[in-house]
Amino acid sequence: MSKREYDTLVIGHISKDIEIDCDDRFIEVIGGAVVYSSAAAFAGGNRVGVVTKMAPGDRERLIKGFAIPKEDIYLLPSIKTTAMQNKFHTADKERRTSAALSIADPFKIEDIPEVSSTIYHLAGLLYGEFNEEMIRTLSKRGMLAVDVQGFVRHANPAGGKMSFRDWHEKMELLPYIHYLKTDAAEAEILTGTSDCAEAAKLLYQWGAREILITCNSGVLVYDGREIHTCPIKARNLSGRPGRGDTTFAAYITERLRAGIPQALLWASAMVSNKMESPGPYKGTRTDVENYINAFYQKGHMYADN
Repeated sequence: MSKREYDTLVIGHISKDIEIDCDDRFIEVIGGAVVYSSAAAFAGGNRVGVVTKMAPGDRERLIKGFAIPKEDIYLLPSIKTTAMQNKFHTADKERRTSAALSIADPFKIEDIPEVSSTIYHLAGLLYGEFNEEMIRTLSKRGMLAVDVQGFVRHANPAGGKMSFRDWHEKMELLPYIHYLKTDAAEAEILTGTSDCAEAAKLLYQWGAREILITCNSGVLVYDGREIHTCPIKARNLSGRPGRGDTTFAAYITERLRAGIPQALLWASAMVSNKMESPGPYKGTRTDVENYINAFYQKGHMYADN
C-alpha cells in the first residue's frame, strides 16, 4: 500500500481557547496554530495533513475545528488537551495577555505517521511541544517549516502565565530549518534588534534558509538575497487571532508553485481577507485572487504565474 502524500503536514496542539475582549465579554473557540495553519493551506488548494493531540473526551467536539477531510487528521491521545485563555486589552486585539490552563503531551518523532510530505510544518503553541530530534529528523524527510512561537513562548508551571524567552538552541537548530516564521517581537527576542530587516538577515546568517516576519502593517521575507515586503490591507480586524498562522501556512504552500514576490502577495492577501472575519480562513483560491485584484495594485504579478 502506497503512502499518503501531502504538500504539507501540519503538526501541533489544538487548543480549547477562552477569548476575553477589552469589555470583559468572553467566548469559547477552537484554536491553535495547527487549526489556522491547516485551514489556510487547504484553502490554497493544497493536500494537507494534520497531526495533533488531545484528550479522548474532547475528540468529537474539537475535530470539527478542522477544515480538512477527517481521513487526513491524525489524532493522538493525550492525558490533557491544551487550553488557553487570551485576554485582549484593545479593541483591535493587538495587545493581549495569555495563560495556559492545561497543556497536552509533547510530540515525539514516533508520533509522525508514515506519510510523504513536501513540507513538515511545526505549528507549536508553547516551548516543549517539540524536541530537538523532531527538528533533525523531519528536516531529512522534507522541507522543515517552523513557527518560532513554539520555541520562545513558555508557560509558568504555577498558573500558566506566558513569558517569552530566547531560544537557547537556536544556533544549533536553525540550520535545519528551511522556512522560519516569527513576529516582530519574537524576532527581537531572538536577535536583539527591533529592525525586522536586520533581524531577518541575522536569522539567515545563523542558518535558516527563508525567513518570514509578520508586523502590524505587513509581512517581510528574506532569502539571503533580497528583502521582500507586502502590506496587510484588512478593512477591519475582527478576525485578528490566527493572523501569523494563516500568513505562514499560505506563504510556504504557495512557494511550492510560485516565487517569493508572488507567494508573499498571496499570503498577505489571504490573511487580509481572513482578518475581516473571526475564525480560520474559510475562503477559496478564487476569493484570494479576487481580493488581490480588488485591493492590491500589484495583483497582475500573481496572474503572470
